[in-house]
Amino acid sequence: MPEGDTIHKLATFLSEALVGRRLDGARLRGRAIATLAQDSVLRLTSKGKHLFIDFEGGASLRVHLGMYGSWHRYPVGQTWLKPARRATLVLSVAGQEYVCFNAKEIELLDTCGLRRRDQADRLGPDLSRDAPAIESLLQRARDLLSPATELVDLLLDQRVASGIGNVYKSEILFLERCEPRARFGDISEETFAALYRTAARLLLSNLGGGPRITRTADDGRGILWVYGRAGQPCFRCGTSLVRERLGRHARSTYWCPGCQTARIGQPPAVNPGI
Repeated sequence: MPEGDTIHKLATFLSEALVGRRLDGARLRGRAIATLAQDSVLRLTSKGKHLFIDFEGGASLRVHLGMYGSWHRYPVGQTWLKPARRATLVLSVAGQEYVCFNAKEIELLDTCGLRRRDQADRLGPDLSRDAPAIESLLQRARDLLSPATELVDLLLDQRVASGIGNVYKSEILFLERCEPRARFGDISEETFAALYRTAARLLLSNLGGGPRITRTADDGRGILWVYGRAGQPCFRCGTSLVRERLGRHARSTYWCPGCQTARIGQPPAVNPGI
């Protein structure tokens, strides 16, 4: 599931492969993009879950993979592992095809245009790149969200801070002992700060290769605390973990009813095993 760490790593990989190279062709949803014909890639950047590809001619592509999007690379002429009908974007460069399958959103923009700037500016700071300025994040949250907003929705709101996805949401709430349905307006500033500091730490620690890891205990029992572990015992208190569809968009949330209490006005306890 692509989250901020995945897109950060993707931007690094694609930058090494594409920046400074001239396109042999570009297709969006099966149609040639005339404005990109023979254009060169100027830069690739990420912000949260969004990838921006800027071209020397002044165009820009914004790519949001969503839950099911992925990038593949193939030599030209090689059979793809996914059906061509699922290819949202194809960039052909130096005998290679970089294929984006099943993207949630891809948008062609003017690099210097208002909408391109707005698409980036409306996103909160990228926690995989920027140390969280807690006072600024708290003010953004207060300006944008109702005090009744549940924590599951707070953490996923990319306007406050970008990069947190569904896996990290569950892991962060567990580590900070927060009940997922607790309301933003009820938590202390200390708890708010702890949530986003933990988010930044987890994202930054997963920018290397390999699987996403939030639990580092070398005991063979798993690399995630709660995500995907419904029905299994909590590593911290032994209570059976649950999975519920919570929040505005009914996204899956994994949590422990035993130790994720509603003590939301107090700073969280020290995290275990980290």
